[in-house]
Amino acid sequence: MSSQLHTADYIVFFVYFIIVASYGYYIYHKKKTQSLDAKEYFLAEGSLTWWAIGASLIASNISAEHFIGMSGSGFALGLAISSYEWMSAATLILVAVFIIPVYLKNKIFTMPQFLSKRYNDKVSTIMAVFWLLVYVFVNLTSIIYLGALAISSISPISFEWSIVGLCVFSMIVTLGGMKVIGYTDVIQVLVLIIGGLVTTYLALKLLSHYYGFGDHILKALPMLRKEAPEHFHMIFGPKDKYYQDLPGGAVIVGGMLVNNLAYWGCNQYIVQRALGADLPTARKGILFAAFLKLMVPLIAVLPGIIMYVLHSKGMYVNEMSVNGVVKPDHAYPTLINLLPTGLKGVAFAALTAAIVASLAGKANSISTIFSLDIYQKFINKNVSEKKLVIVGRFAVVVAMVIAAVVTPSLRSLDQAYQFIQEYVGFISPGVLAIFLLGFYWKRTTSAAALTGAVITIPFSTVLKFLPTWTHGSFPDIPFLHRMSIDFVVIVILMVIISLAAPKKENDPHKIEVDTGMFRVSNSFAICSVIIMGVLAALYTVFW
Repeated sequence: MSSQLHTADYIVFFVYFIIVASYGYYIYHKKKTQSLDAKEYFLAEGSLTWWAIGASLIASNISAEHFIGMSGSGFALGLAISSYEWMSAATLILVAVFIIPVYLKNKIFTMPQFLSKRYNDKVSTIMAVFWLLVYVFVNLTSIIYLGALAISSISPISFEWSIVGLCVFSMIVTLGGMKVIGYTDVIQVLVLIIGGLVTTYLALKLLSHYYGFGDHILKALPMLRKEAPEHFHMIFGPKDKYYQDLPGGAVIVGGMLVNNLAYWGCNQYIVQRALGADLPTARKGILFAAFLKLMVPLIAVLPGIIMYVLHSKGMYVNEMSVNGVVKPDHAYPTLINLLPTGLKGVAFAALTAAIVASLAGKANSISTIFSLDIYQKFINKNVSEKKLVIVGRFAVVVAMVIAAVVTPSLRSLDQAYQFIQEYVGFISPGVLAIFLLGFYWKRTTSAAALTGAVITIPFSTVLKFLPTWTHGSFPDIPFLHRMSIDFVVIVILMVIISLAAPKKENDPHKIEVDTGMFRVSNSFAICSVIIMGVLAALYTVFW
């Protein structure tokens, strides 16, 4: 099996690279010759269509953590990992109906800005710092790590130079601002879907040939469920091996919902795509993203399950192991190496597109939060629009350099996707509690929000490590259950603190909310019902 790219692969990849990089440079050069507007740079205000918003949401969300990490989890635990994708589709509908209207009605451009307007600058600053730390040290590093792992596995480029290349490519796209990111993401999402489907097709073809069905790949599908029935359950019971990763009903109404609402509704990196649009456009874009989410397991999870079945039959044992230990995250790179010349270039471009789009989106959010919520607020209140954009670009470079330096330390990870979900989950319950109460309960005080912001990480840390500290006397609670516990405890504390404070008649820290903003069009309602119907069918069949 060759881990080298051939001439045709390089041609395919460089065509992709030139198209994306040239467009990014064109917008960057164009902005240099025009007056720079911060809102245009950070939000692409009024510039993104619904399909660009939807494509950008998915391109920024899908990265190496999906192609590599989710395929690895598919190899290890099966279809159940798809809950992160399928329940995200349902969550996106909730966000479009109940959360995005609040931001747009109140002209919110960053998540810390909302916290400052609703509570005070202290809450806003604490959360801004938390977000910056999570984005740089968890999100950026894990994406770069998985991307470099894949690229070094399928090409002659070393792990270290893969890190450098990904960071530089991402910075080229990011420096043009949100408009560049939004519209290049349309290209990126097309490339990653086409490349992902090509890789899934190859996996099915390998399976079909192994069982003697030739090129009739549909005949091979039933063999997956027959050979690995344990990999086709969406809901795990307490006795299942991977219950700690995906504990029962928590994937529907528990910690998964907390995780998804915090990610899709209170996350600068994601919400930013819709903040520059009007409400109908934003909702259409989010709904489009929900439809795309339904198909992600087809290109990210199914290949991992196929590789598990083939590996269990004695195939690709050496490729899937390091020092005799099976590494689930090697499933997707192994599969890409099996692609014929030319198609490997397509898959390579798809993987790179996913990584770069996600890195660019996160870098832009880091840039936005640092520039608007740290630099402009505390360092230079009278900064010009032009200098604010320069500061934002500088923040991108610094964040990428830090992430590149930290990335090699992640090489010991087994399932990186679970690492990302668990450690981002340290902050998600507190974020969601602060935002939801801030949206819908006028009595919530700044002191309550500050308490939620301060205790969310320490409380999550205690729940995670208490079993170790007590030598097993305290039960090892699955991290999705820990997220539910965190969320409930923080909400209760915030309610108690708020009720204990004197009621203010004229509190300036209020967000405008009215029931009219939650009305949706008939077409939105119909599409939402279709999505929910598909989800109900999937969970019924694979329960």
